[in-house]
Amino acid sequence: KMEKLPIKFYDTTTHGNLMSLYTNDIDTLRQVLSNTITGFLNSLITVVGVFTMMIIFSWQLTIIVVVMIYLMMLFVKFIGGKSASFFMQQQKELGRVNGYIEEMIEGQKVIKVFSRQEKVIEEFDALNEELRKNATKANVFANILMPIMINLSYVLYAFTAMAGGVLAIKGFLTIGTVIVFLQYTRTLSHPINQISQQMNSVLTALAGAERVFGVIDQKPEVDDGHITMVPVEFNEQNEMKEVNYRTGEFAWKELKEDGTVQYTHVRGNVVFNGVTFGYEKNKTVLKNISLYAKPGQKIAFVGSTGAGKTTITNLINRFYDVPSGNISIDGIEINKIKKADLRRSLSMVLQDTHLFTGTVMENIRYGRLDATDEEVIAAAKLANADTFIRHLENGYQTVLKADGSSLSQGQRQLLAIARAAIAETPILILDEATSSIDTRTEKLIQKGMDRLMEGKTSFIIAHRLSTVRSAKAIMVLEHGEIIERGDHDQLIEQKGRYYELSAG
Repeated sequence: KMEKLPIKFYDTTTHGNLMSLYTNDIDTLRQVLSNTITGFLNSLITVVGVFTMMIIFSWQLTIIVVVMIYLMMLFVKFIGGKSASFFMQQQKELGRVNGYIEEMIEGQKVIKVFSRQEKVIEEFDALNEELRKNATKANVFANILMPIMINLSYVLYAFTAMAGGVLAIKGFLTIGTVIVFLQYTRTLSHPINQISQQMNSVLTALAGAERVFGVIDQKPEVDDGHITMVPVEFNEQNEMKEVNYRTGEFAWKELKEDGTVQYTHVRGNVVFNGVTFGYEKNKTVLKNISLYAKPGQKIAFVGSTGAGKTTITNLINRFYDVPSGNISIDGIEINKIKKADLRRSLSMVLQDTHLFTGTVMENIRYGRLDATDEEVIAAAKLANADTFIRHLENGYQTVLKADGSSLSQGQRQLLAIARAAIAETPILILDEATSSIDTRTEKLIQKGMDRLMEGKTSFIIAHRLSTVRSAKAIMVLEHGEIIERGDHDQLIEQKGRYYELSAG
């Protein structure tokens, strides 16, 4: 289910909250289902059997017992309702605490550099106190239920005895029948008390279940595309033919309504036509963006933070759908292409490099799982990562842990570039690809990056203008709009916003 959710869900949900749901909520639900259901079934069978015998012995006393139990259940519902709201809040606070803990663990270096340990402890104590308050309230309501139910069962027994005595005196029942009925009443009290005793864990599980089903009920990522990307090769007549092996050439495959198949060569021509977009309905991030990018061309986006540069890459990947305007690749609107195939035509070097637990070889191969060791090494050489990799303890078999924290930021980004290189896609997106690499390392990878971008449609997003000087088309974004276009020299001559960024 989690893999089917859209990126928007992860952008708006804290990781700690999700981890709390995966561990605490699901585990609590599992324990209740495995330990409580059997008890509930036994109690239900007992109640049905006892009520059957009660009706046989005295329907009059049975009505009295049913009324009393109904009143008891109303009380249970009242207490349970009060307790359930606190249990729900308790699970939410637990998610916040877990999220804060995860954030603090990841940010330990920053915390220590700025000596914020005491501040972190204060904030954690405040969150923990909120958790304690809600947990205390929830447990108070849940724990008072059991003793009250036991006393109410005594009241039920006494009331039944009095009613039975009256009926016996009037000749409706015998004393023996009353005694047997009282025994059934005592037997009936046991499963009711047992259910009350388990109410605490049941309410906790219900609160967890509400959060779990809240995720399950999330709408999965919509994929209404029908066009796929397939490997092809060209014959002597330069005609495309679909094959089942990798050739380095691809085509968009569309099955027409009349049963015919149309192939469109994947080149990487990207067109934005009047695209307007906002993450929220009343907050526009991009306004009427129109541009054309062709193979071998480098399109650079520059601008202030929050201008909408990274949003453009999110839209090309179709992490978000465009409400106004359209985006097309090779003349095909991207919403007609299956998302998995669309994303196989792209490779990205993200601003924040993520490395998985595994070897260096495996992390580079993540860009194309069927790549051979030789192809992985070739990609690393292309990104100028081969030298530092071979200096690691076990070279390409060095195991990376904790998101590759043992590597420098520059080394991590070089691996990300190698991962993008091995994917061999027609479209390349570099999101702040060299923002964290020192000048020397930047120069080392520049030639490799030029080779990587050769023949590809490349989108470059960076704050440092030195990374985009060679781009033939530079788009200057401001408040979601393209306010200037041109190459470096043209934009400098205009003495506009690009000139200000260059001078500043």
